[in-house]
Amino acid sequence: MQLKASMFLIVCPMLFLAGLVDSIGGGGGLISLPAYILAGLPAHLAIGTNKMSAFPGTALTTFRFAKNKMIDLKLALPSIVTAIIGSAIGARIAMWLGESFIRYMMLIVLPVAALIVLNPKLFNEHGSNEFSHDRKTYLIVCISAFVIGIYDGLYGPGTGTFLIIAFTVFAGMNATKANGQAKIINLTTNITAFTIYLLNGRTVLPLGLAGALCGMLGNYVGSGMAMKNGSKLTRPVILIVLLILAVRILTD
Repeated sequence: MQLKASMFLIVCPMLFLAGLVDSIGGGGGLISLPAYILAGLPAHLAIGTNKMSAFPGTALTTFRFAKNKMIDLKLALPSIVTAIIGSAIGARIAMWLGESFIRYMMLIVLPVAALIVLNPKLFNEHGSNEFSHDRKTYLIVCISAFVIGIYDGLYGPGTGTFLIIAFTVFAGMNATKANGQAKIINLTTNITAFTIYLLNGRTVLPLGLAGALCGMLGNYVGSGMAMKNGSKLTRPVILIVLLILAVRILTD
């Protein structure tokens, strides 16, 4: 695919904004994936390139959680296996789907994901502060990693949030512990899906690399902002981006 300067002019500021928003209140993927579509990439290339730009930031965040002992590796290992399987299945399904089908599905999936991601009432803030290793917890974590892994391989935005909700609501973790477990699974699904998209020629490496750097810069800047002021930015920005994406897809 021939790259144009206009693509970078669209992607770079929007990926910076996605990193900024994601570090403040989550939901950066709801901006980054539409950014690639708005830049003119076909849906398959947009999803694959978005995977490339997403995993470096996720890797840094995962390392930070692991360093602070907020990830239980004993609980994470089996869920990583099911996450790889789920993400691989999702990415393969995406390869089979037609371009126009994926674009129209985005008109439904992305707004629904936005409603879930931006709804704080879905989070359980009063779960256990300790990791449980009973059979029920392992089953919930592994099934969640598999099912949401399929979604991440197929689309992606909101994956981390969906995992946190699953772990807090069904596994009884508090939001902090759930966030740590979600990060390592999200990193796994990102890398798995990106590898499949890359091997099938569904990524634009220069654009994805530029997007990754801008996203990491946005994440760095956003992490230094006050939560009270920054949270006011998240909802309107995501809604505006989704509206622009809807107009773009419909007019195409």
